[in-house]
Amino acid sequence: MNTPHDAAVTADMSTGPTPAAATTKVSVTVIGLGNLGRALARTFLDNGHPTTVWNRSAAKADPLVADGARRAATVTEAVAAGELVIVCVLDYDAVRQLLDPAAEALRGRVLVNLTSGTPGPARELAARVAGLGAAYLDGAVYAVPQTIGTREAFVLYSGAADAFEAHRQELGILGDAVFVGTDAGSTSLHDVALLSGMYGMFAGFFQALAIGDSAGIRPTELTTLLVRWLHEAAAALPGFAQEIETGDYTTETSNLEINAVGLANILIATRAQGVPVDLLTPLQELFAEQIAQGHGRAGMSRTIESLRHRRTDG
Repeated sequence: MNTPHDAAVTADMSTGPTPAAATTKVSVTVIGLGNLGRALARTFLDNGHPTTVWNRSAAKADPLVADGARRAATVTEAVAAGELVIVCVLDYDAVRQLLDPAAEALRGRVLVNLTSGTPGPARELAARVAGLGAAYLDGAVYAVPQTIGTREAFVLYSGAADAFEAHRQELGILGDAVFVGTDAGSTSLHDVALLSGMYGMFAGFFQALAIGDSAGIRPTELTTLLVRWLHEAAAALPGFAQEIETGDYTTETSNLEINAVGLANILIATRAQGVPVDLLTPLQELFAEQIAQGHGRAGMSRTIESLRHRRTDG
C-alpha cells in the first residue's frame, strides 16, 4: 500500500528568497455523498485539495461544507469546479442521468467513476465521455469507508492511461492506486473476479458455521479457529496461481484424488448432521470430472480446467 501522496506543485524558488513555497493542489469534485462518497471527499479535503461536493440530498454535504468544502447547487456547477471529478452513486444509469445535463462542463476534465457496475456499461460510458472531450477512468474501491486514505485501502483503475498517470498522486491519497489496463471494462472484470473469491469464502464460512451449529459449537468459537486456519490456507493461493498460469499441475503431495476423498468425507459427515451440502457439492463434481479424465494425481489447482472447459461465450 502506498502512503498518501502530496500532489502539491512547488513554485520555482531559484530567483531569490521566498517566504514559503507556493503550492497549487488539484481541485476535486465529489458527486454522490453516501458513506463512501463522504469518505472520499473527506480524504481529499483533509489533504488540502479544494473540494466541491454535490448530493441529491443536499444536507449530507453539511459536515463537509462546515469543514471547508464548497457545496455546488447543481451537477453542472460541481463538474465545472473540479479538474478531477469523482462520481460515486448507485449505478451507471444514475451516473448517466446526472452527467448528461453537465456534458459540456466535462470537457477537459478527468472523470473517475467509482460506481459499481459491469464491463459493458463502463466501456459505453468511457466512449461517451471521450466524445465529450474528457478522460475517463473506471474504478473499484477495496476498502470500507473508514479505511479510505489508509494503508488498508486499494483502488483499481482502468481506462485513460495518460489521465491515470497525470493524477496518480491525487488518486494515491485514497489508497494504493493500481492501474489494470486501458480497456475501461477491465476494472469491472477484476472486480467480478475478486468479489467472486470473496463470496466463495463467505459461502464456506456459512457452511462451516451451519455444521458447527448442528453440534452446538458457538459461532464465535468456531470463527476464531476458522480465521486462523484460513490465513494458513490462503498461503497456498500464489502457488496455485503459478501452477494454473504455467499449466504444470504436477504434485507429490495433495493431489485431486486425496482431496476428493477428503471432500467426500466432509459431505458424508455434513449430511449426517442434517446440514445441506449445496454449497460444496459443485466442487465435488469438478473434482470427479477431473479424476474421470485421468488427472487424479494432478494438483488440486487443475480443477480450473473443468471451469475453462465449461466456459461459454455468452
